[in-house]
Amino acid sequence: MFSSARRWLRQNRTPIAIGVGVIGAGYVATQYVISKINDARERMSTDRIAKENLRRRFEQNQEDCTFTVLALLPTATTNILTTLDTESITYEIQQMKTSSKNNKSTSSDSTGPPSIADTTLTEEDGKSMISMSESGIHATPIPPTDKLAPQPDDAVQKTRKTKRQLWDDLTISAVTRAFTLVYTLALLAMLTRVQLNLLGRRSYLTSVVALATGTQQATISLENNDDDNPEQAYGSDFDTNRKYLTFSWWLLNKGWLQVMRRVESAVRTVFGTLSPRDLVSFDRFGELTMEVRKLVEGATPEERRSADWLSFLLPPREAEDEVIRASGILEDNSSQGGRAVSTSPAALRRLLDETADLIESPAFCHVLTLLLDSAFSTLVDQKLAAEAFELPGPETSEFANQRRTKVILLPKILSVLTRQAHVIGNGVPNEYLQEMETVGALEAFAAVVYSSNWQNEIRDDGPAESVVHVKHEDVAASTQLSVLDKSQSQGEDSVVVVDSQSTFDSAWEKAAGKKP
Repeated sequence: MFSSARRWLRQNRTPIAIGVGVIGAGYVATQYVISKINDARERMSTDRIAKENLRRRFEQNQEDCTFTVLALLPTATTNILTTLDTESITYEIQQMKTSSKNNKSTSSDSTGPPSIADTTLTEEDGKSMISMSESGIHATPIPPTDKLAPQPDDAVQKTRKTKRQLWDDLTISAVTRAFTLVYTLALLAMLTRVQLNLLGRRSYLTSVVALATGTQQATISLENNDDDNPEQAYGSDFDTNRKYLTFSWWLLNKGWLQVMRRVESAVRTVFGTLSPRDLVSFDRFGELTMEVRKLVEGATPEERRSADWLSFLLPPREAEDEVIRASGILEDNSSQGGRAVSTSPAALRRLLDETADLIESPAFCHVLTLLLDSAFSTLVDQKLAAEAFELPGPETSEFANQRRTKVILLPKILSVLTRQAHVIGNGVPNEYLQEMETVGALEAFAAVVYSSNWQNEIRDDGPAESVVHVKHEDVAASTQLSVLDKSQSQGEDSVVVVDSQSTFDSAWEKAAGKKP
């Protein structure tokens, strides 16, 4: 039996060897495929977790931007409301009307024929003044009479102003104040998006490099632990980041004044010929508003894309030290026993230069225009339409006809603008900011800032001993930012490899649908 078995094996050893080899090769191949499938499944799971974590961190960044704007806006609002004190002009007109009535009651004689401006603003004027006082004075209390009394040097100038001149001042002040607040809010929203997303990008890359180089054993932490650990939220160079964020001081304390001057010049050109006796339709006021915007922003798409907003948002280089000193950071460092640091380190210089480049980009101007469209639509199409013109809803059939034919006195429009100025600057919740944040291009712009130009950060930080591959994949359009691959190098000094197309311009072209 054994001999026959040996004989059979000897006769069939070749087929048996082939069969065993085939089975062994199949087993090895099967195990290899299974291992690759497991690796791919693990890699997909890791990528999915990384994408989700990064998406959450990006969304948290945008929420931080909203809260930051709401925290900073009152500073600029106070400055604007103090400079453009529409309520004091309203009070002066009221005082003049009261004095005029008293003089008429005590004496029926007049030294000369009254002017048109003094005689025509009677009943309608009084109604509009009541509306003005109800809308404006409740938000900014009128100071006592003794505080409003002119100083000796100003007394002659005050007494020379007629009621018409005061009404002209009121028109320019009310319109300029509301429009300046809209522009300031939009610029602050854009600047905050740029600043916090640049710092969010730095923080994320710091975490990636720390994980890849083995200095961080846990997974990348992208949660919002700002209150517990500021360095985790803003990166390791906290002092530089804090200085960088304080450059919003320029817009809040200096830049808004430049905005106001440009807006005021445009408002005087467009609204300067109007009289408080003029009847204005809704469409007419919309056209006047658009004329002001063209003078401020540019009349053509090319002019709007090349508009200069940088001087409003960032100081000239020679004034940067002044901004840092005015912010009080240097005093804080010295009071806490910190060492003296340079007011313009290389890292801060890179952040400011990149911020300036972003502000001067056509994409910035495009998104800013969309934000302004949204804000002015809220002010004119919603607030003025409902509160001043008392138009029916746009879904009704009467709306289209009444917006062209229904006219109201200019003072009634000014009363609504006076009240809305406080809503724009101090509203809680801020309806205008909420409307701006519904503009999809704003989030796309933030995503592009967050994801583009990573190679510069990596080159400056210089990580080593691992390879991190970061790929930009239609980030701005979908706001999905992802780390797609992370692997160990073999013996050589490693680098961080970034998709060569992840520049700001190319990324924005993808987000805007201009590039496949």
